Amino acid sequence: MFTVETLFFLISFLLVISAHEAAHAYVAFKFGDPTAKLEGRMTLNPLAHLDIFGTLALILIHIGWAKPVPINPNNLRHPSRDNFLIAISGPAANLLMALAGALVYLGAKSVPVLGPFFLVFIELNIVLMIFNLLPIPPLDGSKIWHLVLSNESYYTLEQLGPYILLAVIVFSFSSGNILFNYLFQAADVITRLIT
Repeated sequence: MFTVETLFFLISFLLVISAHEAAHAYVAFKFGDPTAKLEGRMTLNPLAHLDIFGTLALILIHIGWAKPVPINPNNLRHPSRDNFLIAISGPAANLLMALAGALVYLGAKSVPVLGPFFLVFIELNIVLMIFNLLPIPPLDGSKIWHLVLSNESYYTLEQLGPYILLAVIVFSFSSGNILFNYLFQAADVITRLIT
C-alpha cells in the first residue's frame, strides 16, 4: 500500500543517494580523477545516479542502491589514501545532510508535512551512512583495508566482498531482518540526539 511515509522515503532516497554519489565524484575530481565528472556523475540530479535494479529492489524489498561512481586509481596522486578519502566522502555527505536536515526540522517540526518528511530524511541519511561504513566490499568502509593490507590481499577481499555482503543480507532477512533492525535502531538513537 502506497502511503505518505512511502512517498517521503522515496523522495528522501533520491536526495540521499544523489548527495552520496556526487560527493564521491567531486572528491575524486579534486584528487585528480575526472572520470566520474566526464560521465556526468558530479551532479545532484538523481537520474544520473539511479540503477535500474537498485531502484526496483528499493520498491519491492525496500533495499536499494545507486550506480557506483567510476574511479580510475591511475589518475590519483596517492591511490590508497585518495581511494579511502573518496570512499569516506559519501558517508560524510550523508552525515552533513542529516545535520542540515536536523536544523531544518528543529525550525519546522510543527509544520504538518515538513516535520515528518525531515525525520524520514534524517534517519535515511544516517542509515545509509552507517551501512556504507561497514568494512565489507564494495561498501565504502571496506576501503580502510586498502590502507593496511597488501594489494594482493585487498584484491582478494574485493573479489569476495560482494558474496560476503550478500550472505550478510540474506542472513539478516532469514533472522527477522536483524541487520536492518539494528541499523534503524542506531539511526533512531542518533536522530533523537540531533533533533
